[in-house]
Amino acid sequence: MLRALGLGDTLTGLPAMRALADAFPDHHRIVAAPSAFAGLLTREGGADEVVDHHGLAPLDPALGGPDVAVDLHGRGPGSQPLLLALRPRRLIAFSHPDLPDTAGGPQWLPGEHEVKRWCRLLDESGIPADPQRLAIKAPPGPPARGAAGATVIHPGAGSAARRWPPERFAAIASSEAGRGRPVVITGSSRERPLAEIVAMAAGLGDGCVLAGTDLDELARIVAAAGRVVCGDTGVAHLATALGTPSVVLFGPIPPAEWGPPPDRRQHIALWAGRRGDPHGESVDPGLLAITVAEVKDAIDRLPTPTPVLEGEPR
Repeated sequence: MLRALGLGDTLTGLPAMRALADAFPDHHRIVAAPSAFAGLLTREGGADEVVDHHGLAPLDPALGGPDVAVDLHGRGPGSQPLLLALRPRRLIAFSHPDLPDTAGGPQWLPGEHEVKRWCRLLDESGIPADPQRLAIKAPPGPPARGAAGATVIHPGAGSAARRWPPERFAAIASSEAGRGRPVVITGSSRERPLAEIVAMAAGLGDGCVLAGTDLDELARIVAAAGRVVCGDTGVAHLATALGTPSVVLFGPIPPAEWGPPPDRRQHIALWAGRRGDPHGESVDPGLLAITVAEVKDAIDRLPTPTPVLEGEPR
């Protein structure tokens, strides 16, 4: 299974990976993905092994000759040749006119929700897959100090286009603290300076900055939190998977393609209705159209979170 992408991509691919684990229980199931997600994929994705892989680099020839190769990465000329080079007995992939080996495969549908897309690929390949199988358990162990019941503010995202301005996140953090709620600010190690800027602008101390944790610790923080406020990024999918109430701010991409399932009322997706470039180098105008007041109102509409036991989903 090739899914060598980011955290959000990994979490949206879990229902398909779980379906493959059910369909091939006696196979040794390998996922080619970043090693940072190995714990998640072996605990929750039915993987027996995770081979560290990033993007569209050639796959290790030692993986050659699999019974089944599954392209959960993309739609065609970038990813499928990587799997075909392994000489699999069967390739499960979307059809592409430039790749005769994919002829007769399911068709790629623009605008399809990312979770449903990969489950449909399997369904139309004869493997039942349920897109509702998104829930994960919190990794064992206590969360970071201050996370229990807190409002998690996650200001970062993979591109500038999807980053709501830090001063607006700071206004939300200040408002939440003013209501007597603990606030923690998360992010990757590279995003720690951004998290510190938000904390400072909100008048909060450095103790609330929890940026730079590994994935298991981040998951424990989100699982213990009262609510999450973030952009269209991996933490949004982590909140969905763990059942933590969330407000997710969308800009260039609509929530109909990447958002939380609309039937899960503990998650609120805000979108101004404008499309743009998700990889743009400046904040998307549609994302800028979402105001601090709108986010505060959405937070007020979130349900009261249900306390969870260690290792259990909500």
